[in-house]
Amino acid sequence: MSETPEHLTERLRSDGERVQAFFRNLTPDQWEREIYSEGSRWNVCQILAHFVVSEQSMTRLVENILDGGSGSPEDFNLDVYNERQVASLSNVAVDGLLNQFSISRGKTADLVDKITERDLTRQGRHPFLGIATLEDIIKLIYRHNQIHLRDIKRVLGSTT
Repeated sequence: MSETPEHLTERLRSDGERVQAFFRNLTPDQWEREIYSEGSRWNVCQILAHFVVSEQSMTRLVENILDGGSGSPEDFNLDVYNERQVASLSNVAVDGLLNQFSISRGKTADLVDKITERDLTRQGRHPFLGIATLEDIIKLIYRHNQIHLRDIKRVLGSTT
């Protein structure tokens, strides 16, 4: 089923509020808990940094496709990009990361709020999905966060 830009905008805004509420309710000890023990080996704070990086880059990707671009380059290495960008935010405090996420999510939602239903059918390359419609790329923005939050909740258990 195709979504409307208005519905996707609302989903982005409500997801952004849920993400912030979740992270604001964590204890200091929970921020340091390692969530992924293979690959990136990220703790909760690093996952929030990943949310910031992802949000900013996905907004640029959507803008690129809206402007007639092809999206991500074919040879784009998502894992290398994520590692480098998350590491670049290692000195940013939690409040700063939450603020950056809030601002970035607001920009994403504002952008989606201005597009048309026809725009949602435009296609471009997403680094994970491959060639995809803007509708699918936008949906993945909030679904991506849901996947990581599920993983955090699983590791933290009933303490969240």
